[in-house]
Amino acid sequence: MRPDSRFPRMLHVLVHMGLLGGRETSERIGQMLNTNPVVVRRTLGALREHGIVESEGGRGGGWKLTKPLDQITVLDVQRALNEGPILHAPISRDHPTCPVERASNAILEEAHEAAEIHVTKKYAETTLAQIGEIALA
Repeated sequence: MRPDSRFPRMLHVLVHMGLLGGRETSERIGQMLNTNPVVVRRTLGALREHGIVESEGGRGGGWKLTKPLDQITVLDVQRALNEGPILHAPISRDHPTCPVERASNAILEEAHEAAEIHVTKKYAETTLAQIGEIALA
């Protein structure tokens, strides 16, 4: 199964949009990402629902950011695209009565919970403007 790459791809697109300061059409974003404009519209629709982008139809329309890059965090984008935890513990449920499986799962869940706290904090502290600054350095 192919991993979900919407999150890093949307970070990429949003930073470009912010740096370029204009609108982008679904078609143009689809070309940038080598994907179908319908996929772009669906993904950006989730970001619109969370107040990150807005769209305008018609000639000269397209997608644009609703606020500057320094007011959008990586966590904002992640939460708009994915509900639930950022990291998923790779636990097994094949033998729920087995004490070894239960112990292994407990260790994995504990480690992933600690990592989730760290990743969430880092995402919340990092703005899209900071990504743009690193890119332009």
